[in-house]
Amino acid sequence: MNQHAIVKVGLTALALSASVQYAFAATQPLPAVQHEGEVTFLSGGIGLGQSTAIKEVMPRYPLTLEFAGKAASGNEYLANIPVTLSDMHGNTILQTTAKGPFLLASLPHGRYSVSATYNGKTERRDVNIAPSSHVHEVFLWSM
Repeated sequence: MNQHAIVKVGLTALALSASVQYAFAATQPLPAVQHEGEVTFLSGGIGLGQSTAIKEVMPRYPLTLEFAGKAASGNEYLANIPVTLSDMHGNTILQTTAKGPFLLASLPHGRYSVSATYNGKTERRDVNIAPSSHVHEVFLWSM
């Protein structure tokens, strides 16, 4: 086999490998949709396939929460983050633990307070969910 044919076979194998990885990532199922009161949500994003699947559906959810930690080597996604979502009267409407770096939520329009805790440190955000809006909040802790 000449060197040109070996390179061609190698490139073909590389292309097929990339295609299989992309197809696998694109077909990963989303985490189960859950309901608590008027809130519909899902959380996850562990691994490339599930992360890609979640990012594809993000625009369908009015609220996206993303969790990461600042490390010396760069930011790292976090999981198992306790999250509480309250209305502006202080009533808890969602209390869950994010199973991955993303939590997507559909909820009625209005103003809400979101708190998320990592390593004993709680971060809070106020968000306004309006018709046809998409709010993306990133929670970033020092590790």
